[in-house]
Amino acid sequence: MNLDSYATMVLGALLIGVAVVPYFRKVRKREQAARRHLQTSVSSGASKPVAMYPSINELACIGCGSCVRACPEGDVLGVVAGRAMLIKGEKCVGHGLCADACPVGAITLTNAGPGRGANLPVLTDAYETSVKNVYIVGELGGIGLIKNAVAQGVKAVDDIAKRPIKTNGIYDVAIIGAGPAGLSAALRAKQHGMKYVLLEQGEFGGTILHYPKKKIVMTSPVEIPLWGKFRRTEISKEELLETWQKILDKTKLAVQEHEKVLDIREDNGRFAIQSSKHLYHARHVILALGRRGTPRKLGVPGEHLSKVMYRLIEPETFARSHALVVGGGDSAVEAALGLANEGSIRVALSYRKNEFSRIKERNAQRLKEHMAKKSIQVLLNSEVMEISQDHVSLRVAETQNTLRNDHVFVFAGGEMPFEFLRNVGIAFHE
Repeated sequence: MNLDSYATMVLGALLIGVAVVPYFRKVRKREQAARRHLQTSVSSGASKPVAMYPSINELACIGCGSCVRACPEGDVLGVVAGRAMLIKGEKCVGHGLCADACPVGAITLTNAGPGRGANLPVLTDAYETSVKNVYIVGELGGIGLIKNAVAQGVKAVDDIAKRPIKTNGIYDVAIIGAGPAGLSAALRAKQHGMKYVLLEQGEFGGTILHYPKKKIVMTSPVEIPLWGKFRRTEISKEELLETWQKILDKTKLAVQEHEKVLDIREDNGRFAIQSSKHLYHARHVILALGRRGTPRKLGVPGEHLSKVMYRLIEPETFARSHALVVGGGDSAVEAALGLANEGSIRVALSYRKNEFSRIKERNAQRLKEHMAKKSIQVLLNSEVMEISQDHVSLRVAETQNTLRNDHVFVFAGGEMPFEFLRNVGIAFHE
């Protein structure tokens, strides 16, 4: 080998080393971080999914990390030993961007099995319940996000459309709930030429109506029946409701608002739906009720006071006051952020666990920023003991604390309408 060839080989090896060694160091560093996150998640119980989550085919996965980078929720996924793994399943909200990003199709979205006290209804792939011809779509089935709600409403109606249509004057489908899942189901039914009725106990919009004023809603591009592609990825609550109003105006979709469903009974192969105003008969029922339910109470002295509330719509209403938010989910954190952004409100956030393991990455980052500015006082490992007219007593890490307080906002989840659903005959995972 002559000197020139040897020099070329050395130079080539150096160039490869300069390019490859930093890459493998970076990969190793990411894997070590993923292992640490996994260990923490397993010990805290946050590794297991509670609803929809990415199921990874280990034989097909090539460990490229595209899914990890695509997830907007932070450390839900990680690459360990050359394969993608579910690290913080509890944080997964079913975006599905990981599955879209996988170049070899190794990821599919699936529902979490029974366990973790989720109390999710037993559903088929088309969202049909254990009661034939009764479907559950949207948040009530344990899956959030507008994109998922729209897709489920459409899929349920498409499943109904495969069945023979009988023209005996009754409704082909009764849809209960006019949030994104119910609205998309009604739009698809109208597109199929079905005879439908859409009932809503309040006003159309569902859970969106209960978001704080100017809340930013995270969405993904989705196809809305009779309307077309909805491409916004971030939109305010007000803009989203305005968009749905435009869809209703364009499609002439009929929504029976302020009409609560009181009972659903099977009646000779069809269903009798008794509302607060009328009795309807339909061959199929789609339940798109959302997961708000009845707010769960803390069960502490003083909770009956008028200063205690279970939702926040307009933070500016509480200017120049002291507010306590109770809860560890996105709703609680977003309420605390909304109050803090008003500027004149002293905000404290109480959560019974030692970390916010279930919140969206965007909310986690914003909360850190407010904590750094000391505009939100975060009290982890804390529990409200008593509420009085101008104070709140809490136990924080085994010590007793008293905070000056004018308003308490409780976001401890909701009591789901299990009794109503079980009366219909729907089976649940326990």
